[in-house]
Amino acid sequence: MDPQAFIRLSIGSLGLRISRTTSNSAKSGLQDFSSPCSCEIRLRGFPVQTIAVPLLSSPEVAPEIHSIASSFYLEESDLKALLTPGCFYANQACLEIAVFTGRKRSHCGVGIKRQQIGTFKLEVGPEWGEGKPAVLFSGWIGIGKNKESGKPGAELHLRVKLDPDPRYVFQFEDVTTSSPQIVQLQGSIKQPIFSCKFSRDRVTQVDPLSNYWSTSNDGADVETERRERKGWKVKIHDLSGSAVAATFITTPFVPATGCDWVARSNPGAWLIVRPDACRPDSWQPWGKLEAWRERGIRDSICCRFHLLSEGQEGGEVLMSEILISAEKGGEFFIDTDRQLRTAATPIPSPQSSGDFSGLGPIVSGFVMSCRVQGEGKHSKPLVQLAMRHVTCVEDAAIFMALAAAVDLSIVACRPFRRKLRKGHMNTLPRLHFWDLMLIMQITCFMGSQLCGGFTIENLFQVSLTPSFFQENSQIQSQLDLGNGICFRGHHIVALDKGNAG
Repeated sequence: MDPQAFIRLSIGSLGLRISRTTSNSAKSGLQDFSSPCSCEIRLRGFPVQTIAVPLLSSPEVAPEIHSIASSFYLEESDLKALLTPGCFYANQACLEIAVFTGRKRSHCGVGIKRQQIGTFKLEVGPEWGEGKPAVLFSGWIGIGKNKESGKPGAELHLRVKLDPDPRYVFQFEDVTTSSPQIVQLQGSIKQPIFSCKFSRDRVTQVDPLSNYWSTSNDGADVETERRERKGWKVKIHDLSGSAVAATFITTPFVPATGCDWVARSNPGAWLIVRPDACRPDSWQPWGKLEAWRERGIRDSICCRFHLLSEGQEGGEVLMSEILISAEKGGEFFIDTDRQLRTAATPIPSPQSSGDFSGLGPIVSGFVMSCRVQGEGKHSKPLVQLAMRHVTCVEDAAIFMALAAAVDLSIVACRPFRRKLRKGHMNTLPRLHFWDLMLIMQITCFMGSQLCGGFTIENLFQVSLTPSFFQENSQIQSQLDLGNGICFRGHHIVALDKGNAG
């Protein structure tokens, strides 16, 4: 397997010191430096990153040289864009770090701005594309000037470094439920590496995975899928047909009490396993992925991944907790620079092929990412995997199983369809003709949203008064009204437009 070239740009060893004359000068225009300081790190084409900057009280104190505050990951196309002048950009792209004092906040509806202390700029040069480790800057530099003396008013300490960070890039060639091939991408070349086998059925007793399943023998039929989602399993096979990784649901995805979605209080869970090297035809737990739905103006799916470790007390190490947009999809990733800089628990590193179970030196930087689509979309997961974590094909396979679990969690966390009970019709509101006309107008205007909290995504029925049919005897007993609404006898029905369950 040939990796693709990526570059890691890291900014670390941050510290700020202020000269005594500057901090005591009323004419300098600077605020009290006892307030928190922060910086905005900008690189063209990437989101702005805001990082806290420690204020150093003593000139003799220096920041930790190996600490990493922020990272950018650049592939070949990113470097080309940065090195090519654009019509709407400056001639030379640069890394810009703007340092501020104070916090962004508001008082009585009026925004209180932070005050900028100074700015550090570093131009993007040809050495960025050479693919070799390079320290672009390390040490102290003056930012801003004292208006009274003209001397540097503040000094920023930082270390900017480039490191090659090659990655393997894989993609599922179809949706996970279609049991697709998984190919490695190298430019325009696609090379088959794995095959993916998805099933909903309960495993049989001859399947080694059956040791991990619950003892229930219920089939995953349509009615069960209305109440819970369970029995899903994905096996990853290499080109010889041998199973090299697998994942399956261990805790069913069920709606929380009083609602129709999977809540944080009772998340569904997947177990990711790999072949046991000591016992043929056996599997060894490797990781656990929990998922649930976070409700809001725009719903999100939260995916939380733990690495299972026999050497760690409690057996679990939190590696990642990511929110993914339920509508648009997003990226699940394991990256210690982006998420776990302040974690108290050390992150384990592999001691041998596929072995992340021992607690060794702290893993720094990018490990893997998986980009998936939102609900109802044709999702073909795109997976990136740091080359330093892969020593053989089996190492890559376990991350493919994790990616499959993330992708299927978007499906498993969809809201459940509610089914009306018999006799419930008597409790529904009774509408007259003009009430119905108002509902139709609102439906045409809003599309999928009906008044009274009803939605076309949910099956519902509204009883009509007998006077409606007496006053409108020309209306047939079954008449299509558009927008999925039609008469059924003396009831008006909104038909489900989506797939539920």
